[in-house]
Amino acid sequence: MKSYSQIYALFLMFVFCTYCSGQVKTDLPKDNIKPETKSAITSPGPNRITRNIIQDRKGNIWIASWEGVFRYDGKSFTNITSKVSSSHFFSVLEDRKGNLWFGSIGSGVFLYDGKSFKNFTTREGLAGNGVTCIYEDKTGNIWFGAENGASYYDGKSFRNFTTKEGLSINGVNSIIEDKTGKLWFATGGNTFVYDGKTFTVFTHDGKPFKNVRTIIEDKKGNIWLGGNGGLWRYNGSTFTKFTQTFVGYIMEDKKGNIWTSSERDNSQASALSRYDLKSLSNQTWALSRYDGKSLSNKKPTVTEITYKPMIFGILEDDKGSIWFGAVDGVYRYNGSTITSF
Repeated sequence: MKSYSQIYALFLMFVFCTYCSGQVKTDLPKDNIKPETKSAITSPGPNRITRNIIQDRKGNIWIASWEGVFRYDGKSFTNITSKVSSSHFFSVLEDRKGNLWFGSIGSGVFLYDGKSFKNFTTREGLAGNGVTCIYEDKTGNIWFGAENGASYYDGKSFRNFTTKEGLSINGVNSIIEDKTGKLWFATGGNTFVYDGKTFTVFTHDGKPFKNVRTIIEDKKGNIWLGGNGGLWRYNGSTFTKFTQTFVGYIMEDKKGNIWTSSERDNSQASALSRYDLKSLSNQTWALSRYDGKSLSNKKPTVTEITYKPMIFGILEDDKGSIWFGAVDGVYRYNGSTITSF
């Protein structure tokens, strides 16, 4: 029987293959610009796979899903991309100028300034048309993790990093810049640290971290890595492993708690007493919270909040509620109740 991480890997392969079939296309005209249509669809939230969630400076929630990119203003959802592209969307970022970037599977990335869209693909120099993650560095460059490598955009042109530049595999899952200015790249192969000149494989006891799906830096400067190898924290000298189960996403909240989406950790079974275990028998992923005050302990306090067949991106909004994506849409947890949209 295949492990959940193997199934998840096969699922991601299927995701990226969808654009190869020619069924997903870009609908922008040749001049690559299209104003926002006035007939954007106002509807409930997405009902299909939701990969990434952010909140912009105005308080709007932006959701990248298989049905398009949705904006939630606190009252209703609007599918912003419904008349622009039929692609599945994987990632979303608000840059320091207030522009929104939407990463798609098969149609590259879309820049949205609040009025019009601009589409960037391999035609314009992007490393690949399947964009899994988007990140803005301290100098304002926008980085894209794609199935064919990493790209950054300086506002004028793209520069690409692939196996030719030192990555062991082209598929890039996550990109961050740490407090020292070094960039971290999680790929389907090894994890790398880039000092601006050289890609160095990140290792522990001589072994590389492979197939890492998410990297974050917490408020204290610790690096967290989640993937097939479980959940790890690196403080610059010491490695701490918190779970061996597959971890897809990591988020630190305002209180310093660490939230993850991962396979269920059976060692936490004692924490399930308030749930009907029989009804959860087919639920294989957990949204978990690691108590920030106990993270220095060998066994920190972990609370499994809810269970879904798969859980994706996680966001804490400005009111302290936790949003998370799943295979059937988006959810919000206010500390006591989970709301499905």
